Formats: sequence, C-alpha cells, structure tokens
Amino acid sequence: MARHSVSRRSFLAASAAAMASTMACPLFVPRSAWGANERVVTGHIGLGGQGRGNLGPFISNCAGICDVDKDNAAKAAKMVEDKGGKCEVYGDYRKMLERKDIDAVVISTPDHWHALTTIHACEAGKDVYCEKPLTLTVAEGRKMVEAARKYKRVVQTGSQQRSSKEFHQACTLVRNGHIGKVHTVLVGLPKSNHPGEPVADSDPPPQLDYEMWLGPAPYRPYNSKRVHYNFRFFWDYSGGQMTNWGAHHIDIAQWGLGMDDTGPVEFEGTASFHPMKWHEVSETCRVTCTYANGVKMIVTQGKYDYNGKDIAGGTTFIGDKGQVWVNRGKIEASNPELLKLDLASMETKLYKSPGHHKDFVACIASRNNPICDVEIGHRTATVCHLANATTRLGKKLKWDPVAEKVDDADAAAILSRPYRSPWKLQLS
Repeated sequence: MARHSVSRRSFLAASAAAMASTMACPLFVPRSAWGANERVVTGHIGLGGQGRGNLGPFISNCAGICDVDKDNAAKAAKMVEDKGGKCEVYGDYRKMLERKDIDAVVISTPDHWHALTTIHACEAGKDVYCEKPLTLTVAEGRKMVEAARKYKRVVQTGSQQRSSKEFHQACTLVRNGHIGKVHTVLVGLPKSNHPGEPVADSDPPPQLDYEMWLGPAPYRPYNSKRVHYNFRFFWDYSGGQMTNWGAHHIDIAQWGLGMDDTGPVEFEGTASFHPMKWHEVSETCRVTCTYANGVKMIVTQGKYDYNGKDIAGGTTFIGDKGQVWVNRGKIEASNPELLKLDLASMETKLYKSPGHHKDFVACIASRNNPICDVEIGHRTATVCHLANATTRLGKKLKWDPVAEKVDDADAAAILSRPYRSPWKLQLS
C-alpha cells in the first residue's frame, strides 16, 4: 500500500530525548489529506502507567482524558497542563466520546475494557489506538473487527514491536527464505510477576469508581491485589504473561510466519499455578501450537529447553538452513552475515512503520490499515487465549481459524464469556 508520512516530528520510542522532543510538538496529518496541516485531536481512556506512557506522544494533541481513578486522571491532566495544554477530565468514557472535536482515542485500560471502549469509539466515529492484548476473549476480537470495518475506522493494536527495526529485520529475513524452510518457532515468556501474598477484601478507596472499573466483568468485592496493574493475574480481567508478553512475541511469530490472518490449528500444553492460589494465571507453562502446514510454535513461560538449550525470551525462528533470534533491541543469526543483507533488495517486503504512534496518525490521514491492524491484533490475541485454555483445561484443543471454532465446549466457554448487566457485547 502507498504510505503517507506525517508532516511534522512525532514520537519515536527509541530514547528519552526523542520522547522529550515529540512531547512539545503536536502530531499533524499531511496537507494532502485535508488541504492543510490539521492537528489530530485525541481523547485518552485509561491513564495508569501505560496510559500515561501512551499520552506522552500525544501530549500536545490531547483534549480529553478519562479514568475511573481520580488520582490517575489528575496525574495525566497535570502532564498536559505542564506542557501548556488543556484537557477536560471525565469519569465515564461515553461522555468523552460524545465530543465532535475528538478525532481519535487512545485506550490503555485493563484488558476486560478493551472491546467495549473500542467498539463504542468506532461507533462514535473515532479512530482507535488500543493497547495489547487487544481482547479478553476471542468473541470480543471478532466484534471489534466488525466495528472497525462497519464504521470504516483505523484501529491500531499497541503491539509496538512491529514498529521496531530489529523485529522488521528478523521477519523480513525469515519471510524471504534466508534460514530456509521454517519448522519451529520458540517464544519465551517471563514468569508471573504476581503481587504477592493476598490481603483481605475492603471498601474501595474514595478516588476509585470501582463499579465502573469492573464494568462488564463479574462482580467481586474490592481487593487492592486485584485492581490497577494487578488485574493481569486474574482471569476475569486478563490472561497473565501469556497475554502480556505473549501478545508481543507471539505477534512477531505470526508476522514472521505470514500468519497474520489465521493461526495454529492445534494446541497442547501444561502449566504450573501458584500452590497457595495467590493469583489465578499460570506461573510457568509450555504450550505447543501447531499450524496447518506443520510448523510448530513452542511457547514457554519460565525456563524450558529445546534440544538441550534453554529457550530464550523473545522469538526464535528455526529453519532447515539456520536460525534468527530477536528480542527488544537485539537480533542474532546463526550466520551473522545474514544481518548484513540489504532488506530493500529482497523480493518480499514487509510493511515498514515510521514508529507505532506515528504510523497510527499517518493512517488516520491515508485511511490505510496500520501495521498492527485490529484483525492482526485479534488473531494474535486468539493464539494467546487458546494457549491459556489448553493449559487451564489440561486438554488438547483443535481450532478452526476460518470458522473461529474450537472442538471443546469447556474451551468455547473460556473464549466467549457473558458480560455483567447492563453491559453488552454488540454493535449498534
């Protein structure tokens, strides 16, 4: 696809210096889009640590922020004010979506809120940047894709590794056959960084709208070890390191294998869980995901070996003529000469992003799909959810990536869950 570039400097997540420069300069769309440079006006939903990180690149574009925790909202508002801006603060994202002057929203909520906020933003005519993992369930992902297509919205999944040069290089080498025919991909994830020993339930703090924090998730009494970052360790809200880091490294595996519109057809694995049940998600795991062409992706959490060697973090592609390993800021090849090859001269050329947030803004102008379009994010999240399902149930699962159906009723219940009233997973 032909690409449009953004007309002024934008976020490049390479260094603090780059961040500092872009925080002082708003993101614009090019003259070719609307006849003159116009600022993309953004609203932000979820302003915890990751949310404030995503606010940084749009600090001069921000007109509205929404968080159910008043302390998070205040910190974000101060960030905007410190840069000379002004934004309205909301406790209910639906109120912010009513604003006609907001072009796009950036969603950095816990995972169980990704689907509804994205769908409602698309229905309101906003383009969307949504953090990874894109979904809590497979059913949500399909609805998000439907919303983006129905309302003709640009939806970028926040899997920013696709916009980093080392991952682009690795996947380009693999897709052009420079390690031969790939037969195995290794994905290494860290152990669970759970919050420690449980504490008693209590009343929620006054600054937190706990009812809104729960939203579509089942009602449970407030507990400080379940909210904010700790949401990641409970099935009601997330999927542990499989959907946290797995959403990054499995995404690169899918890209390098050319499987962005599909996924494995068989899942089998084991996991260990906390013996005292301090949290629900896996502590360690080993899952084998098999594609229809026979390629196996082995996903491990914690230390496991492959042919007598520990599986490293990141993503390792193994072919019949060599290997390529890639992680953040690092790339290695069994033949170092491969890393000197000119990617531009290769027959298969992969989408090259100018930076993940910058790519999102460029696509707002061009109306092209971004580097990690909603369908791609949905497919990657699906692999993560099925990997979790096979270890939770202790069953081998067969998956039809075309029909998006699993062969087991218990697994199907995990991949599509009811919402708590009055929230509904549907398009208007």
